[in-house]
Amino acid sequence: MLGPGAKGPKVLALQTRLAELGYNPGSVDGAFGGGTSSAVMAFQKVEGLSADGVPGPETLGRLERPQGSVPGGGGLRIEIDLGRQVLFVVGAGRTRAFNTSTGNNEPFNWPDGTPALAYTPTGNFSVYYRYDGVFEGVLGNMYRPLYFTGDWAVHGSGYVPAYPASHGCARVSNADQDWIWDHVPGGTPVVVY
Repeated sequence: MLGPGAKGPKVLALQTRLAELGYNPGSVDGAFGGGTSSAVMAFQKVEGLSADGVPGPETLGRLERPQGSVPGGGGLRIEIDLGRQVLFVVGAGRTRAFNTSTGNNEPFNWPDGTPALAYTPTGNFSVYYRYDGVFEGVLGNMYRPLYFTGDWAVHGSGYVPAYPASHGCARVSNADQDWIWDHVPGGTPVVVY
């Protein structure tokens, strides 16, 4: 059974295949950790499968013959697919896909009591500010945020479920954000749809 905590050649083969397809399983070392689970979840989302981060028979079959679509072509950019909850980095050598969790579209109150809606804006933006570290925001900590409009950012988080759960930012795992940070400079276009 492949899943968190598993080790061995089957895990190594899974990690190798995910990396070949443009996912970020972390260290390709034969140990199934959080990075591998996050990469499996991103793959499952792209393929339209149930996204739980555990590679069952259907997921393993699709790894051999992927059918999901990923954006390509053009220059370097981030694309955030709200429907599939996948963040793509296009043009950094090839398209990379990451598990993301965006705005849950539910009402909330700012700390001062002002009501708001937890949504992720759609449209064409660009990275206008990068913060290298943990930014302590009023709604929570953001790891290495890349701001693309107003207070919205792509940032690392310790909690990135398969479904929309944020106040509006695009959360990715901290390890995924390290990769994104290293490959996405300021001014990079960000397309949210």
